[in-house]
Amino acid sequence: MLSDVILFSVLAICLYTDVSYRKIYNFVLLPAFIAAVIYHLLTGGLGQSWWAVQGFILGIALLVIPFTMGGIGAGDVKLLGIIGVLKGPDFVVVAFLASAIVGGIMSAVYLIKQKKIRTTLEKIGYNAYLLAMGAPRIRGKVSIDDSQTAVTIPYGAAIAAYFTR
Repeated sequence: MLSDVILFSVLAICLYTDVSYRKIYNFVLLPAFIAAVIYHLLTGGLGQSWWAVQGFILGIALLVIPFTMGGIGAGDVKLLGIIGVLKGPDFVVVAFLASAIVGGIMSAVYLIKQKKIRTTLEKIGYNAYLLAMGAPRIRGKVSIDDSQTAVTIPYGAAIAAYFTR
């Protein structure tokens, strides 16, 4: 299917740019979105186009909270939306869950290698305690590294990893 070719191409490019430059570019995602909508319009009419747009909206919605909390970048959010517009709402939910598992494993491996797992878990526990006690607002976000040179994982790689199965 053409949608699979588009998806594979977008994921390959985004994997490279996310790992190399920590960026997922709009000039890759926007043409993919347009191509997906046109493809679905031509192959299935308005009904299938609406299904594709619903997949896009759901893909975006699934990562809005992690994005607003500073856990992932906007490119990662839009990439999941592109998966949704190409493959539909059901597929994007599975891709989201799989990428969350892969991203968690990637983060755990990083934390273990950097010997920062204990500190990070303590921060998470402290913030959970504050939340449970009714703290009006948790100040700051839980990050892997408090220094100015914090290392992040390329979450686009976690999203793409699901498709290498």
